[in-house]
Amino acid sequence: MSKSVTHSYSRYSRAAISLLGRLVRAARKQRGLTAQETADRAGISRGLLQRIEKGDPKCGIGAVFEVATIVGVQLFDADEAALAGHARHTEQRLALLPKSVRRPPRTVADDF
Repeated sequence: MSKSVTHSYSRYSRAAISLLGRLVRAARKQRGLTAQETADRAGISRGLLQRIEKGDPKCGIGAVFEVATIVGVQLFDADEAALAGHARHTEQRLALLPKSVRRPPRTVADDF
């Protein structure tokens, strides 16, 4: 028997996801797109779109970003060219950082 693991999201994360879902729904309606049309364009089911619009945190980030892009919700404060520049800059920063992060070993005081 497998156990279901429930993940608890912070209030901030839940609020941000909920806001994004509402922004997606508002933008979709403002563009005059039905839920089915939007889902078809994104290559997802109508049910997944409904979950995205309701702010379900378990939706795949790729699907959420695609739907947001289709309906015109800007996810970052940048156009496509600026976004590519930010990505390059971040890659350069990552190249300067260590490949992995390890905590220093803890020394145990075992002198009794």
